[in-house]
Amino acid sequence: MIHYMITTTFLIAGVGGGVAALVFALFKTRWIYRQSPGSEDLQRISGYVSEGAMAFLSREYRVLIPFVIIVAAFLAVANTGSLRLQSIAFLLGALTSGLAGFIGMRVATASNSRTTHAATNGLNPALKVAFSGGTVMGMSVVGLVLLGASSILIAGSWLYGDDPDTIQYTILPILSGFSLGASSIALFSRVGGGIFTKAADVGADLVGKVEAGIPEDDPRNPATIADNVGDNVGDVAGMGADLFESFVGSLVGSMILALTVDAPVDMRLRLFAFPIILSAVGLLSSMIGVFFVRAREGISPQKALNAGTFGASLLAALLTILTAYLLVGGQSFAGAGMWHLVGSVLIGLVAGVSIGLLTEMFTGTDTYPVNQIVESCQTGAATTIITGVGMGMLSTVFPILIIGATILISFMLTGLFGIAIAALGMLITLGIQLAVDAYGPIADNAGGLAVMAGYPAGVRDITDELDSVGNTTAAIGKGFAIGSAALTAIILFTSFREQAGAGDINLMDVRVLVGILLGAVIPYLFSALAMNAIGKAAFLMIEEVRRQFKQKPGILTDTEKPDYGRCVDISTASALKQMLIPGIIAALTPVLVGFLGGIDMLVGVLVGVTASGVVLAIFMANSGGAWDNAKKMIEGGAGGGRGSEAHKASVVGDTVGDPFKDTAGPALNILIKLMAVVSLVIAPMLMAYWG
Repeated sequence: MIHYMITTTFLIAGVGGGVAALVFALFKTRWIYRQSPGSEDLQRISGYVSEGAMAFLSREYRVLIPFVIIVAAFLAVANTGSLRLQSIAFLLGALTSGLAGFIGMRVATASNSRTTHAATNGLNPALKVAFSGGTVMGMSVVGLVLLGASSILIAGSWLYGDDPDTIQYTILPILSGFSLGASSIALFSRVGGGIFTKAADVGADLVGKVEAGIPEDDPRNPATIADNVGDNVGDVAGMGADLFESFVGSLVGSMILALTVDAPVDMRLRLFAFPIILSAVGLLSSMIGVFFVRAREGISPQKALNAGTFGASLLAALLTILTAYLLVGGQSFAGAGMWHLVGSVLIGLVAGVSIGLLTEMFTGTDTYPVNQIVESCQTGAATTIITGVGMGMLSTVFPILIIGATILISFMLTGLFGIAIAALGMLITLGIQLAVDAYGPIADNAGGLAVMAGYPAGVRDITDELDSVGNTTAAIGKGFAIGSAALTAIILFTSFREQAGAGDINLMDVRVLVGILLGAVIPYLFSALAMNAIGKAAFLMIEEVRRQFKQKPGILTDTEKPDYGRCVDISTASALKQMLIPGIIAALTPVLVGFLGGIDMLVGVLVGVTASGVVLAIFMANSGGAWDNAKKMIEGGAGGGRGSEAHKASVVGDTVGDPFKDTAGPALNILIKLMAVVSLVIAPMLMAYWG
């Protein structure tokens, strides 16, 4: 009877929800492709962006195939018995994560020109196309996670049974391989995509804006196509992979911790099923929330997007109560009950929204921190950098307080399982949250294409309005990703401690202290490698743009055509070359520490890398976002406007901040989760090795 209940639950809630999300994404994709792609010039320029984006993704995946094969082979050889199936789960995780990125990128690059053309008919048609493009990314990620994870769980229960011990020590370790596959692709997508986009952006800004004095997205700038390609590579495929990984990690961690709850077997299995059913409920809420997004002339698109996000969140909260009632009802477990479970979910949901609002406060246009940076631009680039760094440091305090409060309150409600459920609660409406985030680069591309294709000024006004909202949604999305990464990493290394049988850890143990120090420095090493990689790639891009302006002076007078393809090739080659070392360091560190230093030292490393990485990621993301919007405020007329000395200083600040917020900062989210999930995967090997 228990076997029938578990498999039926997963079949209906997991596989059914995953298939529903993918069908919904297909429906939206077909609708997008039925929209007009615009004029011949618009289609031609959009084609450059689409070809560059898909070429990068194709070359990136070809580079990653040997890595994926080697890791899968290692898991097959190093493990024994049923754990050898980790290798198959790893391949499935890598495949689904890569597929989500491919689908999102393909549809996003098809949506940009259609958004531009739709803007000729007004704000709402343009918003509808851009948001629909983001919706495909969001639903694809959630659908593939649910479908992949549920399929592994169902197959495992059929093969090995579904008693709690079998699930905890046989099936869930296999599922952790799925999480590792997703994490591996996510890290390389984030780092590689970030290097690509920032090399192009820095080259386009410094040579185009500062040296040549031409506007952003000017078709005379050879790096402008690479810059538009980078928006999709970094903020669509990269963010999608990041949150794909968070979603998988929170599912795996919460199911592991569900089976450690002090409760009867039947209740533990009900709690084990709760995360999948909760995710399906959140998916349904996101689908309904999509239909709430409608803009009207004279009203900011932000209100339309908020209607969808908050509507989905409210519906998810109500359905969570119903889900908890059906699974738990009036029964209790470990001193907790149905409302404690609901409380943990809602705390995570509120924490995610709160971190997003705090991010907006520190990075949004015309806020106090950004106005301070605008004022500092009046006295040059040095004060611009100093003020931005200070504001970024200040911005770390409040999100950490929220994350800390979320951990404490959810633990008091439902123990360690409560922390896991709070992390899942933060991601419960991921479908629409990711849709709102992916909408940003589509709107940004649409504005650039409007300029390059010569559309009327009124079209650019509409796309600028969409893009200004996109900047805010992107900043909020990064804050949300960092918060979810923090909670996901905590439950993953807590799950590792359970799976490795580590028990209580003595913080005064020398090995643990060394591990904490080592873990604390890894985010700085990782960020240094990413920043230096951007510097090297940007140097090549700057030299190429200067070369083209020098050798083809007719570019600036519209008598010669720039070579866009060469700039795309430079960003692609540099990104693929430079992304490998940071990725290898992240993957190998837990293995080396675990086998050479022991389980306690590895726990110390995970504590150190999580604490250090979360704070550094918030600092980088928020300072970068604030510099970006300070530049946009000056370009809008504040502080002297375009071409002023303050504008030049703001461009320098934005150039420093771009690698912070779009490469090194976001990649730290994946670093801390990847190190935790690698530790979780090797936990059985470490137990056998250390006896």
